[in-house]
Amino acid sequence: MKNFRFDYLTSLVILTLTTGVAMPASAQTFIKIDGSSTVFPITEAVADDYQASKGGAVKVTIGIAGTGGGFKKFCKGETDISDASRPILKKEMEECAKNGIKYMELPIAFDALTVVVNPKNKFLSKITVEELKKMWEPAAQGTIMRWKQINPAWPDTPIKLFGAGADSGTFDYFTDAIVGKTKSSRTDYVASEDDNVVVQGVARDPNSIGYFGYAYYVENSKKLKLVPIVHQAGKPAVAPSVQSVVDGSYQPLSRPIFIYVSAKAAERPEVKGFVDFYLANAQKSVKEAKYIPLTDKDYKHAMLNFNSKKTGTAFGGEPEIGVKIADLLRRDPKE
Repeated sequence: MKNFRFDYLTSLVILTLTTGVAMPASAQTFIKIDGSSTVFPITEAVADDYQASKGGAVKVTIGIAGTGGGFKKFCKGETDISDASRPILKKEMEECAKNGIKYMELPIAFDALTVVVNPKNKFLSKITVEELKKMWEPAAQGTIMRWKQINPAWPDTPIKLFGAGADSGTFDYFTDAIVGKTKSSRTDYVASEDDNVVVQGVARDPNSIGYFGYAYYVENSKKLKLVPIVHQAGKPAVAPSVQSVVDGSYQPLSRPIFIYVSAKAAERPEVKGFVDFYLANAQKSVKEAKYIPLTDKDYKHAMLNFNSKKTGTAFGGEPEIGVKIADLLRRDPKE
């Protein structure tokens, strides 16, 4: 995966991917994408290869406004494709419907939300879902401020929290899986829709803990320490990995991630060509970005849904924990 860095002082970073081939502006067509920073590395890898295959005739711009921020633009018709690290929510479905935006929901990979601490942390070799909840639930705000308050065996030192911002699909999924309610979280932590901010924050502070998508840990594993999760009492701690996501043992923090394609935009040959290319080459790009690919059968089913213009969402506006891709692709979508 490429080393991707952004200007952290900028609220929205638009990365214009180019092939190095000089083309007159009038000869280019454009594809606009925004949304999840988690999905960004996969879409970036696909866009690089697609643009190269088109010899500079197609230009792709990719933003990282977060899943929620991306859907705000998408449902206004400002973008062609929205990267999403969680399914579209009911309020976003309603906004798209109000503006006449129909869409195809396409799962493209699995991710494993990953909990990390600073490498100087020598006491934390695993953490339970209950301990994470005690750390992150709204009741912890201004109250749970030291490690010892979570577990008496841990030191009496300050705790510094880093995590996803409220516009991030990672935030939505984490709060649902750990706290039990979407968007239910303490707010006195360092929050960002850009996972690199979390990476750098945890890497600098020995008292810190944070969470983000698996690829960001893999890219920065030399300066972060991964924390395995105990899902149920009496069960062994499980670390995120390709194997633990595929076999279903990494719970409850494994999840599918998506692209949403505007049905209207898909009528343009450059957008349809890009999505066809995306699904046909997804396994390669997903592995390159350090995520977990779907099966060949799942990608073929997604391609069938896209080419048959199957619009709507398989979720109906609510996220689900532990969902199987094959089941999603067979569901009758809701709009």
